[in-house]
Formats: sequence, structure tokens, C-alpha cells
Amino acid sequence: MTYIPHTERNRAEMLAAIGVNSLEELFPAVPDKYKFPEMRLPAALSEMETWWEMQGLSEANADVNHYACFLGAGAYNHYVPHTVDYVLRRGEFYTAYTPYQPEISQGTLQAMFEYQSMICQLTGMDVSNASHYDGATSMAEGVLMSMTATKGNRKKIVMSPAVHPQYRSVLRTYTQGMGVTIVGDDKLKNDLPDLLKLLDKDTACLVIQSPNFFGQIEDVKGLADAVHAVGALLIVVTDPISLGILTPPGQYGADVVAAEGQSLGIPLSYGGPYLGIFATKQAYVRKMAGRLIGETVDADGKRGFVLTLSTREQHIRREKATSNICTNQGLLALAAATYMATVGKCGLDAVARLCWHKSHYAAKKIDALDGFKVLSGKPFFKEFVVKLPKPTEAVNEFLLDEFDIIGGYDLGQDYPHLMNHMLVAVTETNNKQEIDDLVTGLSEAAEHLA
Repeated sequence: MTYIPHTERNRAEMLAAIGVNSLEELFPAVPDKYKFPEMRLPAALSEMETWWEMQGLSEANADVNHYACFLGAGAYNHYVPHTVDYVLRRGEFYTAYTPYQPEISQGTLQAMFEYQSMICQLTGMDVSNASHYDGATSMAEGVLMSMTATKGNRKKIVMSPAVHPQYRSVLRTYTQGMGVTIVGDDKLKNDLPDLLKLLDKDTACLVIQSPNFFGQIEDVKGLADAVHAVGALLIVVTDPISLGILTPPGQYGADVVAAEGQSLGIPLSYGGPYLGIFATKQAYVRKMAGRLIGETVDADGKRGFVLTLSTREQHIRREKATSNICTNQGLLALAAATYMATVGKCGLDAVARLCWHKSHYAAKKIDALDGFKVLSGKPFFKEFVVKLPKPTEAVNEFLLDEFDIIGGYDLGQDYPHLMNHMLVAVTETNNKQEIDDLVTGLSEAAEHLA
């Protein structure tokens, strides 16, 4: 069963219009051995057979609907209320794209306005844009903004090694060729006091993460004052769920807050698409990238929403743009707004507390196992580091094969000094039985692995 709409006459007319006689003439650069039928493709399948084939392939995946999951490291299995999916699937939202003519997109603009308002309340900041691609690009855009905000003559970025490794990699990609020097994360054991020693008059910003990549809550007392004393900006990467119980970065002096919004009503989806949260102070509103939705009244005094600021290259001359980042995650921002509106302040507090208590229960149980040790140098939120008696990869294979458990993140991939250390994430979706099974699985892995 095929769904190709073009008839032979349609094809002939299109080929004549571009001046060729056959389809083969369109692909002279492709070697014959890679063309059909030399590729020896299998026989075509019907729609029903194709569905069976794809379903069989998908069922080979270890997904969170069939396996207990303790893997986090930036993407988390949180419960998504059904309200979120219902709102997203409404045709007026689901088919909408960037409102280039915002006066006819009042529903989308209002949703983004509500999203911005809730993000500001959550982070303690003055203003939020209408989203970026993901947490990594939000952080990188914050760094670029810090360079502009400090008059463009500062080229030094101080960054904590406890910032997500992939975020740090994205920042280096962003800034290559710009003459920027990134320091601090080159020594993987650097802590905040070590980073403060690197601040000077050439520093544009200090980038930290709290809770950091290891799930630990950083001691940020006096940090903003030290950063501001040298004229730099403080950029904080955070977990939005943690802000249900932890102090918002705006209250301890952050100039920019960046976060991955996936936790706010967006399923794991095998890695994306996700949502970049970006919030800052009022002083930097005209320097930030992306779009800002505002509220106003029309000529009749009725409330309306407008695209107040859009300092991106698609809307204005490129030399005037704050960044060349050219889109936003509108549908995902809508998901986050719907999630926050659905759970409310009390619900977010409850989710955060469940993550806290369940992760601490798991850490206590694991730490009591022979040969296992939970790193306890700092308080943690919903993730913690476990030193294993066996290689992490082998332990994870054992958990998956014997217990249907997706284990934690192998920290040795990014931090050589943490070889045989696992980053374990526990959310409100993990029940007591799953946690107890994880503890049993780890104990048996230590006994059975050579």
C-alpha cells in the first residue's frame, strides 16, 4: 500500500519544467550500486505489516513504561498529568508555529505569557523569554549575553566542572572562534572556592549548577557578591522541580537562570525535543535572546497580548540581533505552562518533597550495602553518587538483565577520577518496591560479577 500522490503525467510535467527527461537524470552523482534495485531492498510491506514490524522493533527498547528507571543526568522520568497531553493536542495549539503575525495568535501569545510569568515566579527572576531549544543552549545564550552586558570586552568565562558535561561541551561549540577563554572546569575537582580565585576584571561570568550534575546542592552564600565585585554576572543552571522546595536563584543574586524544562510535563521521548528555560534580571531584558510576550490593551480597552521584544535575526536586521538562535520550543513551553498550572505551587512542592524523601531513602539503603558508598560531602536533592565495588557498565547490565531495572549514569565516562561511580536518580515515579529491588539488584550484582 503506497501513498505517493503523483501520477505519471504529474511526474512528466515536473521533469519537463526543470529541463530533464527522467528521474535518473536527477541523481547522476549517486553511484549505480547504491541505486534501486541494486540496493536489494526487501519486498514492500502493507500498512498492517509495516505496523507489526515497527511495533516489534519498538518493543525491543527498555523504556520507562516497562522498566524501573533510575537514570537521570539531565533528563528525568517525572509523572505527566493527562491535562498536559489534552491541551497540547488541541488543534489550535498543535498546528501553530511561531506567530510572525502575533495579532492573530492571541491564544498562543497568552499561553506563552503565562509560561513566562510562572517561570519568573519559579526562579525568582524579573523576566523570562518564551523559551530556547534546551537547557544547554539556554546556558550558552546566557554566557553570550554576559559578554554583551559587560560591554563586550571581557573574554573569560569561569565555569564549574560540576555543570553538566554536555552543557559545557555545547558552550565550547558556541564560543569557538570568538577568542573566549573558558577556565575552571579544566580541573574536574575544582569546587566553588577554587572558582572564586579565578575571578578577575576580564571575567564576563561565573557559571554554576545547583543542584549540580551530581545532584548536590551548592553552598551559594556570598557567591553573587564575589562575582559582582569584579563586574561579572552569575549564571545558575538549575533543576526546575528542585525549586519547589529550594531557594530560587533570583533570591541569592543570580543574574541569569538557565534550566532544562523537560521535568515540567515533558516525557523523556528518547532524548527530545526538550525545552530551554531562560530567565534574567530586568536590566538585561534588551540584551537577552529570543522572544518576550507582553500584555497590553487594544483601542477599545480590551486585554491583548503582543510580541513585545523579539531580538532574533528572523525579525530584525542580523547585525542588530542579540543572537542567531532562530526558534523557540513553543509547544513544549505550552506543556510546561500546563504542567505548572495543573500541579500549582502545592503540587510542585509535593513533587519536590517526594523526590527528596525517596532519593534519601534509596541512598540510605544503598550506603548500608557492603562494598557500596554514597558520597555525602554535600546535601543532595534527587540524585546522588554511589561508589561501586564493580564496574558501572557491568552493574547496569546485570540490573537490566536480571531485574528489569535501568540503572544510573556511569560517571566514569566524563570524570575519570569517578570510575566505578554511578549517578542514581530517584523521582516521585519510583515506588518503594522499585527502590528496594534496586538495592537488592546492586547487592546481587556485587556478589555475582567476577
